[in-house]
Amino acid sequence: MSISIRAIRGFRDIGPDEAYRHRFIEDQARDHFSLYGYREVRLPILEPTELFARGIGEGTDIVEKEMYTFQDRNGTSLTLRPEGTASAMRAYLEGGWSAQGGIAKIFYHGPMFRYERPQKGRYRQFYQIGLEAIGGAGPLVDAEVITLLSRFFNKMGVDDVRILVNSLGCPSCRPVYRQALVDFLEGVEEDLCSNCVRRITVNPLRVLDCKVPSCREAMDGAPGMLSFLCADCREHFSKVQEVLEAAGVVSTVDPGIVRGLDYYSRTAFEAVCDRLGAQSAVAAGGRYDFLAAEMGGDAPGIGFALGVERLAMLMDWESRPSPSLDFFVAAATPASRTPVLRLAERLRAASKAVGIDLEEKSLKAQMRQAGKTGAARVIILGDDEMRSGTLQIRDFTTGNQETVTEKEFFRSFCGEPSPTKGES
Repeated sequence: MSISIRAIRGFRDIGPDEAYRHRFIEDQARDHFSLYGYREVRLPILEPTELFARGIGEGTDIVEKEMYTFQDRNGTSLTLRPEGTASAMRAYLEGGWSAQGGIAKIFYHGPMFRYERPQKGRYRQFYQIGLEAIGGAGPLVDAEVITLLSRFFNKMGVDDVRILVNSLGCPSCRPVYRQALVDFLEGVEEDLCSNCVRRITVNPLRVLDCKVPSCREAMDGAPGMLSFLCADCREHFSKVQEVLEAAGVVSTVDPGIVRGLDYYSRTAFEAVCDRLGAQSAVAAGGRYDFLAAEMGGDAPGIGFALGVERLAMLMDWESRPSPSLDFFVAAATPASRTPVLRLAERLRAASKAVGIDLEEKSLKAQMRQAGKTGAARVIILGDDEMRSGTLQIRDFTTGNQETVTEKEFFRSFCGEPSPTKGES
């Protein structure tokens, strides 16, 4: 069909099958995260632009090139959220969630927006599940968050995801490393892409994350943050690794793991899968102890964001059949169409998924329609059945068809009690 108005590039419609997969992942995450004491929150899609400009960092690619920003009718600059952590921290501080004491364990899901080149698994409107533990600064928090993430991939049947970890240091030790890295980058500047040359002055750690082959080759021999960690950061990272090992989580130290946002410190991690190609990360996160200070607060935190589209690409959906109807109720005669509707509603009241014909098709056409819906069984109701109080039941999986009384049917398939003695 030819239409004059199409979806915006990088924005797409998600059909019923894919929407089911998204919902399945979100439901599984909700169940899994709750085992660790995390509770769901809902965050706004629109935020003041200042939240991301200050929280994420002025020199980041997101703020400089990727945000969808506009002015509302009052002249206020607003931005469609490009990520969820800054919003979560704002909500934590503004809502007084710290008043309950202890660590605030929250998660959320929904669309994020970035103006990037659309490609497989990466869209300008994309979906994430985010998790944050705000209020705890110790390595045990980091280890639990990474363990939770690793176990979630196991739960989803995706066992070839690798957990990579690194430490980004703190304000005490990172400036020394940053200068050492800048000195190195200036020596190989002619081999870097134009974007990385710009990053040398605004965000040099991002060069470590560049996927351009010439940049990756030029970075051989670059200094790593681990060699510059202060004693406290070194002890913190060592404890994280120790607890992960004790929990049975296999992780690999990768000095190239950096976070592109300014608010990260100390523990950084990614969950990667080679089946995704060059953009192999399916989830990424880290500690952000100094994000709250950009909003006038004081609260350490750690969290991650998981790409729903990317995880869906990795899962085996053949072993997870799409939802289908329990029954399709077919009207064999015009007189049975209204009774079919009543029968369908009775089944739905018993929590059965039921389909019926709404176009007054022939019985043969209804049977074809029933097959397309994936219904396990078809119930056929005609004049003879209405007179005798029976139903014809055809099982699509076996091909068998039998006639049963309506009472027998509801006892067998809906768990209705048998009639008491003397009841007709």
